[in-house]
Amino acid sequence: MTPRDVDTPHGPARVHVDVPASARAAVMLGHGAGGGVGAKDLVATAEVAAGLGLAVALVEQPYRVAGRRAPAPARQLDAAWTAVAAELRAGELAGLPLVAGGRSSGARVACRTAADVGAAAVLCLAFPLQTPGRPDRPSRLPELEQVSVPVLVVQGERDPFGLPPPGPRRRVVAVAGDHSLSKDVPAVRAAVKEWLTAVLPA
Repeated sequence: MTPRDVDTPHGPARVHVDVPASARAAVMLGHGAGGGVGAKDLVATAEVAAGLGLAVALVEQPYRVAGRRAPAPARQLDAAWTAVAAELRAGELAGLPLVAGGRSSGARVACRTAADVGAAAVLCLAFPLQTPGRPDRPSRLPELEQVSVPVLVVQGERDPFGLPPPGPRRRVVAVAGDHSLSKDVPAVRAAVKEWLTAVLPA
């Protein structure tokens, strides 16, 4: 994948895009709060999608492109993500059904903006349901509940952020390990492949 920068309201984001000639859909993935697009679960998901003949876009938020580790506020993350999606859907990903997703913070962004980017489905890796050790902080379940298209959540069985419940449109797959989802990457791959195959047209 050749990276390129995309202007957003909060500085340039960076996208890594691969579009096979016969792609029937696209998967757009964002990273976690302190990590990048090289996380094992993101790489595995991108490889699964590519293996299914789908277009893949990995998105680095502007704060990471600028070299900062501390994440930007949610409204800035959402605005930058939406801007990237708009440019890709007007360009390389034009006409393709879009699966929006990401890991941890990136999964939250994908949920909050699913309607705005016209996502056909949302893929969440290690969704951070509840701040560990802070029962006084609100649950992020409403962010999952607001999504009106099919959702997959792949979550570590020992994730300190908790395990989201399944819902009418939401499949939750628990795999061995914690929030990193690095203990059983083959299980992550299997869950993603089965779900993508089911939700996307052949």
